[in-house]
Amino acid sequence: MPDSDPFRDELMALLADLRASLAFLTRIPASIMGASSGSRPNFVRGARLFPVVGGVVGLIGGAVIVVIGALHEPPVISVALGLLTMILLTGGLHEDGLADTADGFGGGSTAERRLEIMDDGRIGTFGALALFFSLFLRMAALWGLAAAGEFRAAWCLVAAEALSRAAMVGLWYALPAARMGGLAEQTGPPNQQAMLVGFAIAGVIVLVTVIPTVGFAAAVVATAIAAGVAYAFTRVTALAIGGRTGDTLGACQQITAAAFLVSVLAFI
Repeated sequence: MPDSDPFRDELMALLADLRASLAFLTRIPASIMGASSGSRPNFVRGARLFPVVGGVVGLIGGAVIVVIGALHEPPVISVALGLLTMILLTGGLHEDGLADTADGFGGGSTAERRLEIMDDGRIGTFGALALFFSLFLRMAALWGLAAAGEFRAAWCLVAAEALSRAAMVGLWYALPAARMGGLAEQTGPPNQQAMLVGFAIAGVIVLVTVIPTVGFAAAVVATAIAAGVAYAFTRVTALAIGGRTGDTLGACQQITAAAFLVSVLAFI
């Protein structure tokens, strides 16, 4: 029996993790990437590549912003279509999580009641308001960035999407499951190494996209603010429901991305 090749084994593991992460976080069918659609993903290690998937989603959305801008459409149109493209690509997965989380946190007085509301598929007042402000803040920030250049907005969007997926991994690792049997509980949580690798990947993506377009100070300050917002949301989640659910992971992604984009805009 031939000796195992560690490099080849690690490469195959990376590819498997990337396929699983893409299938989990986007609408890209698992079969297209050579993965079995009936298999349950394991993100104990695989969550390390969530920021890569976020970067891909942001890159596609950013490409739409650049292309529409090249057609001499106003920034508001190019940004709106870029955000719409990302929502279609992810199936509104994180937006749905944000709405459910806002309804639960805003409408329940106990952890049990909040979880019950979050399980209800109907959207309430708090959820609708959260969705509106998430879209409005991201669109307004990208609009301001695109007014100074579509490529600048596109690269900042890549950074925001990557960093916000790393924030998801951080929350997933930091909190226990609020209820047993949920998908976030069944497919994870990521281990510490996956979390740290995910943070490192997101940091590199932010550095190579934001520093050349907006500057070093913008990259550092916006990352710090986004990290602070993600940490604060993690603490609020722990107090509200005693742990995390898949919905709170999506909510974390949304508020972190918005915080990053708004912070970057301050340096334009």
